[in-house]
Amino acid sequence: MSTARLVLTGLLALLIGGAFVHSLVSEQAAPDIVFSTLKGEKIALEALRGKVVLVNFWATTCAACVREMPGMIDTYHRYRNKGFEILAVAMPYDPPNYVLKFTHDRQLPFPVALDIRGEAVRAFGNVNLTPTSFLIGKDGLILEKKTGELDFAGLKATLDKHLGV
Repeated sequence: MSTARLVLTGLLALLIGGAFVHSLVSEQAAPDIVFSTLKGEKIALEALRGKVVLVNFWATTCAACVREMPGMIDTYHRYRNKGFEILAVAMPYDPPNYVLKFTHDRQLPFPVALDIRGEAVRAFGNVNLTPTSFLIGKDGLILEKKTGELDFAGLKATLDKHLGV
């Protein structure tokens, strides 16, 4: 088999596999988990039913996470009064004092949760790469999973659709 044919076959397999994984993730219910925020609040994901929720796993040492924060802030401000919420979940290895300083310095307007024991990481399928984001629909089903930086133009289109904007 030629190298080009082998590469094309591999790419096709990845596309099919990616579509399959996306469809599996998209049909799953979001885990029933309670987040503990930096402000000491408890936020149950189930209590956010009726809203579209972005759960973003991130770390202060992750360059891509830091780069996407301004876009997350803009998206939050644009959609928060239209039925949208963001929960930024710091990875278990991220020291709480780093997360607190980052949140304060960047004035993050959305809830930031600590996952010190890794419960959220496990509940969402053992997240190990950052950033990893889950977009959850009003019905509590996972609409999308994205590993890597968010495409904010695509996210805007998805939010417009699911929020009826």
